[in-house]
Amino acid sequence: MAAIANAEPQAPRICGKLFLHVSLKLYPMKVLLIFSLLLFSYSKGLAQKELFEVRSIDADSQKEIKFMNPEYLLASPETDSKDLLPILIYLHGAGGRGDDIQKIRGQVGPILEGIAKFEKGPCLVVAPQCLRAVPGEENSIWSADDLNVFLKHLKATLPIDESRIFLTGNSMGGYGTWVWGATSPEHFAAIAPVSGGIGRGGPKDVTPEIDAWIKNLATIPVYAFVGASDKVVPPDRSQRLIDGIKNAGGNKAKIKVYPEGGHGVRGEVYATSEFYDWLFSKRRE
Repeated sequence: MAAIANAEPQAPRICGKLFLHVSLKLYPMKVLLIFSLLLFSYSKGLAQKELFEVRSIDADSQKEIKFMNPEYLLASPETDSKDLLPILIYLHGAGGRGDDIQKIRGQVGPILEGIAKFEKGPCLVVAPQCLRAVPGEENSIWSADDLNVFLKHLKATLPIDESRIFLTGNSMGGYGTWVWGATSPEHFAAIAPVSGGIGRGGPKDVTPEIDAWIKNLATIPVYAFVGASDKVVPPDRSQRLIDGIKNAGGNKAKIKVYPEGGHGVRGEVYATSEFYDWLFSKRRE
């Protein structure tokens, strides 16, 4: 959904130094303020990169996955505690697909910032990556089978509190959150899909297994987030599931609709205490 030679001639550098010298004499406070803001932004970007480490799924598990990059991002808290830790798994949207794990740093970064800001740590944060294309497949998308293999690997290699496994994702990752939660609800303390579709065939598709999804999702806490003006994934898809879950007797499901929001409401969702307060209050019974 989004795609992202440097030349540094000597003359512009000299001009830049001259401009800075003159500006400091004429507008010292303004220039210093701009410089400080740029330095802060640069330092923040470096800090975010240093929070993540790249890990790989073990060799045996790699043989079992089909649509996933074997590499994934892991952010571990700095703690001397030997206690087991909650884990938040984030599934990226379609724009993050590929085999370059660095591509999804920007998508998962706000999750780390939110956990720190609203003091929900210590917590493990993990972000896998879906491949862009798989030979012989029409559509490379999140697969519950792959993700179950991935979670088995995580449980074998990380100090996870298995009663506090949280799942979220946006757009295609919202679909991944729905399908994984619906297929294997026993894993999760809570799930929170954002702008998520409910069919493998694309944003407007509806899974033929919707009744089975509803039955399983009625057993776990679900908080869905959508924008009323979403032109990519119809917001009524999430509403349909939430209504179905409630009709099936599920009393732990709810939805928040942003009246002015579009497909990109994840920025608002992941910046609010409401998301983290709700998610981290849950524990699998």
